[in-house]
Amino acid sequence: MDQAFIDRVYDGIAYEQSRKGPPEDFPALPPIPGGRYTDPEFLRLEHESLWKKSWLYACHVDQVPEPGRFLLWKNTGSPIIIVRGADQAVRAFYNTCRHRGGPLVKQDSGDTGGGFTCGYHGWAYDLEGKLKGMRDRRDFVDLDFDCLGLVPVRCERLGNWVFINEDPEAAPLTDSLGPIARQMQQFDLETIRHVDTHGFEVACNVKVLLDAFLEVYHLKSIHQDTVDRFLDHRGTTIVLWRNGHSLMVTPNRRPGWVDPGTRGMIEFPHVTELPVKTNVSYNVYPNLITPVAPTGMPFINFWPISERSMYVECHWFSPDWGENGRHELWDTRINNFDRILEEDTQFAPQIQQSVESPGFRGIKLNYQERRIYHWHEELDRRIGPERIPDHLRVAPRLDGLVED
Repeated sequence: MDQAFIDRVYDGIAYEQSRKGPPEDFPALPPIPGGRYTDPEFLRLEHESLWKKSWLYACHVDQVPEPGRFLLWKNTGSPIIIVRGADQAVRAFYNTCRHRGGPLVKQDSGDTGGGFTCGYHGWAYDLEGKLKGMRDRRDFVDLDFDCLGLVPVRCERLGNWVFINEDPEAAPLTDSLGPIARQMQQFDLETIRHVDTHGFEVACNVKVLLDAFLEVYHLKSIHQDTVDRFLDHRGTTIVLWRNGHSLMVTPNRRPGWVDPGTRGMIEFPHVTELPVKTNVSYNVYPNLITPVAPTGMPFINFWPISERSMYVECHWFSPDWGENGRHELWDTRINNFDRILEEDTQFAPQIQQSVESPGFRGIKLNYQERRIYHWHEELDRRIGPERIPDHLRVAPRLDGLVED
């Protein structure tokens, strides 16, 4: 994050705090059709075009620390093994034996030792996914071991963060992330540590809750006794990027304010001034929200379970703590943040009931909420507008505001 960008954000905050209405050139945003939250055919298109073809945060390398250690990852519906290889590389494979589809692992995490063995018929694979052995090989005709390795899943790293993408033709991770990949380097990603992962289910469509994390218009209603006490939502400035990503920067009400729950915690040595002096929140499209800070950050992931249910997953990361262990304030900090999440989720089941009612005709967004419209525009691009019924499309309006 260079100084020119930081200065531009500060100028944007000053403008937002002083304006009397939306910018004169800001387009009127048509309502987002309500059927995008409920229509089964649209949700099917969304699933196959978005969740199966995006770079999605999967885990931190601390969670697969040694050769043979694995995680079983199922957040897109496909069972995927993420494993540390003998060469220290982190790879991903479908948890599907090439014989008759038996699972290679059944636990959510563990240690395979030197490889995988299917419990159904005993086919064996090494940590690189190569087929190494089977029972009764004599009974197979024209058997080619080289063609029967585990099916790989695209798996790339941004520092110590591991992302996967089920689309073999997807652009590389850093190309997809664009400015976010560059700006995240200030957090010393090669040494950043994993602190905690936990989550919970919410009875709503995934977009119902994700929308709330793309704006601060709700602060005065939902977070009166928490976030609204120290953030000035009227100064929020927003940057929209290609591929659906975006940035939201909200100033503190009092200059120099520091979260008392983080005082004394280790800080990243190379962090720039913007995360120190303001609240900086990225949306890594489609489902990752991260409000970054000099003492660490959460990754908040939103995963669909069904048309009417979802899972919120929170991962926490810290500057490297060396040999001293993680700071004693982490438990308190995570608990405080969980209370804020409870405020955000309290109305979600009722909103889900409302979006399914005849009274829900669509979403009328304002200038502050333009990140939501940007999110939906990107979804239509990924599905292909020609595949979406006219009454469910989002009319492109923000192209002139989207940056590379």
